[in-house]
Amino acid sequence: MPYTGKRNKLMDDLKTIVELSHEFGTPDYVKGGGGNTSVKNETTLWVKPSGTTLGGLTEETFVTLNRAKVNELFEVETPAESAAREELVKNFMAEAVENEAGRPSVEAPLHNILDTRFVVHTHPFLVNGLTCAKGGEASAKEMFPDALWVEYIDAGYTLSVELKGRIEQYTLECGKGPEVILLKNHGIFVAADSAKEIRSLYAEVMDALKLEYEKAGVKDTLEITEAAQDPQTEEQIRQLFGADAQHVVSCGMFTCVPGPITPDHLVYARAFPFTDELTEEAVASYKAKHGFVPKVVMAANRVFGIGTTSNNAELALELAQDGAQVMQLAEAFGGLDYMTDRAREFIENWEVESYRQSVAS
Repeated sequence: MPYTGKRNKLMDDLKTIVELSHEFGTPDYVKGGGGNTSVKNETTLWVKPSGTTLGGLTEETFVTLNRAKVNELFEVETPAESAAREELVKNFMAEAVENEAGRPSVEAPLHNILDTRFVVHTHPFLVNGLTCAKGGEASAKEMFPDALWVEYIDAGYTLSVELKGRIEQYTLECGKGPEVILLKNHGIFVAADSAKEIRSLYAEVMDALKLEYEKAGVKDTLEITEAAQDPQTEEQIRQLFGADAQHVVSCGMFTCVPGPITPDHLVYARAFPFTDELTEEAVASYKAKHGFVPKVVMAANRVFGIGTTSNNAELALELAQDGAQVMQLAEAFGGLDYMTDRAREFIENWEVESYRQSVAS
């Protein structure tokens, strides 16, 4: 193909992935800086920068990666210790970057090994009602027999390495790579060569899940019991949590998830809401038990999101609501299946997620 033809094709593809990013960057699919998208040709991968929002992407903001360099990552001998391993991987990925658009999404290596032009990865609450459920795997294999189901694996390099083998085996058995990948306690990857196929695959999954929830008598909307705002309670929260509660937002009462369900919920809303009385003793007890300050507080018949910035506080409340929806939906598949303590601690201590949160602030 002449150079101008290749250039025009590239511009069309970048325009398409921006459109898909905006379309699937709505609250029905992702919250905050969650999810990622990419487009690729034979030599180059364009992927969402870490911490940015899908809805805010433009053709210029994608990180450009050398595909051959990214693939070399799978041949590198990495340290057994997780922090050292992730540091090595972060630096290696930085060497693959060919522009200055930012730090590539942690899932870039996984985007690179999926043999399709477009990849759209999101965390819809409709999907996570399935992936976070005790009966999720069995139901997923029955509802979506062509999808690749993957048990919970630490995000980033570990997930990419494991999935590389799974995708190769799937391709060997089926003659092509998976179009839909369902990740336990995480979300969904959809891979295809056209925007039409991406949209069709997502619609197929979402429509099937909506029907299943309807059959189970489970609502896909969150019921919030309204209660009057109480400035006194808000001020009490500011005083008790200090610098961590410079900004406070709230809504009526709903049932918050009492444990960890996905990495996004851990990053933006923490694993455990604060549900005790608003006293110095209770706050000290929470900090001693969990090792951190909460981002979600339940008090005075309201749910509060707290943070060092207004965006932090709003995201905490938004992810708390999202988690409540996931918990509600998971009843259709046997109820929630929480992340293990080890998996939770990996995310809580992961430098990549600290970076993602700092960018999203």
